[in-house]
Amino acid sequence: MKSGPATTAWRGQDPLPAVATDERTAQGAALYSRRVLLFYDFFVVWFSSRFAWKCPAACILSLYNEHLASPHLEVGVGTGYFLDHSHWPSPPDLTLADLNPAPLEVTARRLARHRPRTCLLNVLEPLPFPGAAFASIGLNHVLHCLPGTMADKAAAFRRLKAVLRPGGALFGATVLGQGVPRNGLARLLMRIYNARGVFSNRADTPEALEAVLRDTFATYKLELQGCVALFLGRS
Repeated sequence: MKSGPATTAWRGQDPLPAVATDERTAQGAALYSRRVLLFYDFFVVWFSSRFAWKCPAACILSLYNEHLASPHLEVGVGTGYFLDHSHWPSPPDLTLADLNPAPLEVTARRLARHRPRTCLLNVLEPLPFPGAAFASIGLNHVLHCLPGTMADKAAAFRRLKAVLRPGGALFGATVLGQGVPRNGLARLLMRIYNARGVFSNRADTPEALEAVLRDTFATYKLELQGCVALFLGRS
């Protein structure tokens, strides 16, 4: 462990308009249709995490259980698996944000008991939230889908830090493409995902991620588990 352009209004369950974004960013999100999401928990959360990335879901769930606070913003929601299985410290004030409306709809239904807000956004563009809006922010399995180098992806950290309360936690996980052990299945999946534009992590290394965390946050932690970096930054 080491220490160290168009977006929508913030809204409830209203219909969500389109978000302007560049082609490479949209390509990473477009895969997750409602049909694909039917298999997400099995293939992404369980199979790939355990057998390819060598970072079982329990490792990420412990990150949520340790750092979740309310109000919470989840960026890149998947199916809401980790939010659904987390132990919330208080009745949650929850906002779900994604570039793709399908995961938002699926996750909002799954977490309907928490009455979440939903928002379409591109995390590399200006965010539609007031400053210091959130006590915690989840950025889980998002960075490896964003285009460019880790220095380019640093824009996501800077924008999210601006809406994080003082002392608040931004945490998550990302699959790294270099500088980590990769078995045959991991190399195969990364090659396929990068070729199709689902991933953009060929040059992502632990050192590059640590540099971004160090430059962005007052304190940070970075832990490697298989191919995955588990990270935490505090404002």
